[in-house]
Amino acid sequence: MALPHVTALECTLCGETYDPERELYTCPEHEGVRGILTVQYDYDEVVDRFDADLDGRIESQWKYRAFLPVDPDADPVTLGEGGTPLLDAPALGEKLGVELGVKDDARNPTGVLKDRASSVGVTKAQATGRDVVTCASTGNAAASLAGYAARAGLDCRLFVPADAPEGKLAQPLVYGADVLAVEGTYDEAYDLSMTVTDRYGWYNRNAAINPFLVEGKRTVGHELAEQCRAGGPNWSGPDVPDWVVFSMGDGCTIYGGWKGFQEFYDLGFADDVPRFLGVQADGASAIHDAFYDHDDVAEVADTVADSIAVGRPRNTVKACTALEASDGAAVTVSDDEILAAEATLGRTEGIYAEPAGAAPVAGVEKAREQGIIDAGDAVVIVTTGHGLKDTASALAAGGEVDRIAPEIAAIDARYDSDR
Repeated sequence: MALPHVTALECTLCGETYDPERELYTCPEHEGVRGILTVQYDYDEVVDRFDADLDGRIESQWKYRAFLPVDPDADPVTLGEGGTPLLDAPALGEKLGVELGVKDDARNPTGVLKDRASSVGVTKAQATGRDVVTCASTGNAAASLAGYAARAGLDCRLFVPADAPEGKLAQPLVYGADVLAVEGTYDEAYDLSMTVTDRYGWYNRNAAINPFLVEGKRTVGHELAEQCRAGGPNWSGPDVPDWVVFSMGDGCTIYGGWKGFQEFYDLGFADDVPRFLGVQADGASAIHDAFYDHDDVAEVADTVADSIAVGRPRNTVKACTALEASDGAAVTVSDDEILAAEATLGRTEGIYAEPAGAAPVAGVEKAREQGIIDAGDAVVIVTTGHGLKDTASALAAGGEVDRIAPEIAAIDARYDSDR
């Protein structure tokens, strides 16, 4: 596998570098999975290979293939991921007191931003002759990996906590994956997936430790930079928003979004870099706590937003890098605030997001209350997962169905004043 545009894998803790063509998940100088690696590039080589017009027209993330750490001769495993819309959200923006846009990444093929990472991971697995791919997941990454494994004809074996939402478990089963519900937490499922990877040699898609997976996620930052600058009928905001807002679980998604936008700024494709706001649930706040140097960083995960229910985030360093480098901030929100945000997003803008995808709405509201985001700021929130991923939470957010008799009198009793 040739990677002429990738120069090294660098440890986030000690700075040690490794050959990017060596199969390595974390830095061997550190116990466990603490030594998270980052991918380093020869940007002269990247720019030489990148010949696309930055006109806002994006069919898929593979428009940015020159930036992705895959063999130039490899055939991408793709379902059409990326190219998701950036939409003005005037009604919700007025409610929040900001100029608002929504980058709706729930429109990816399996309904989640993680498809950007899965496409890259399965492409690399196939190019290196691997037959089995695996990951641990609260549900979304499992479904995403299973879909791309099916596309590539690879076996897929998934480790999920036993309390993962049924909708998220049904999806990978339809894709033909082995879904192994671990009687324990997500963190325990994660640890088991790492042990299995070492023992069986399966290709591990865990984005928090596989350094190449976050590189797929960073295409959301490339797209945002391009779409904001190009403008068009769906975005009337500035070339660079004041803030971009992500929910945070393991921390690699916000880092990917920041890295992509930062790269485009460094290369002259964007005029500046927005500040990044990370949003966590009160019951899973480890990155927020670490960013603000709390002494009592919690290692628990208790939240309705299962996609960000991570007690021991593996990418805390990367997430904090994105927040610090962008002069950003972090907030926590309650489960009640998350569910209210899910309903508000749907009722004001017609966008259906799962709890983790709606958490940025609650985060903007909290940041406005705390004086972090000013009135009138231009803000883009990124919805990372579709509402159909967790219909139980959606029912809790939206209220109950009205049951009526099959008679016109029942309608008259409710709506007669509309006549």
